[in-house]
Amino acid sequence: MFNMAFESSKTETTTERDHPLVQLPREDQDLVVELVLKSGSLKELAQSYDVSYPTIRARLDRVIDRLKGLLNGQKPDPLSELLATLVERGEVSVSAARAVRDLARQHAGGAP
Repeated sequence: MFNMAFESSKTETTTERDHPLVQLPREDQDLVVELVLKSGSLKELAQSYDVSYPTIRARLDRVIDRLKGLLNGQKPDPLSELLATLVERGEVSVSAARAVRDLARQHAGGAP
């Protein structure tokens, strides 16, 4: 399914650098490589990163969201990226990150 979506979006000027995996940040590329080397086992991936299963699941979900965005031609939202990183590090709770994101979206949309 991915290949068909990517292939259909190619043009004559498309290069290998345009591939969605190459466009991911290096740490996301490394995560994908480790996941493949661990035969898709999130349990083993979590062990290799020395984090809990929920942490690695959240990180993988973020990579999936980034890939979907890239395939849809969306650019990453810097605030969302920052908040996701802070949540991943345990510096901000998920609920606090959502509140900040929602408030920023309200103000960006011109809401009082």
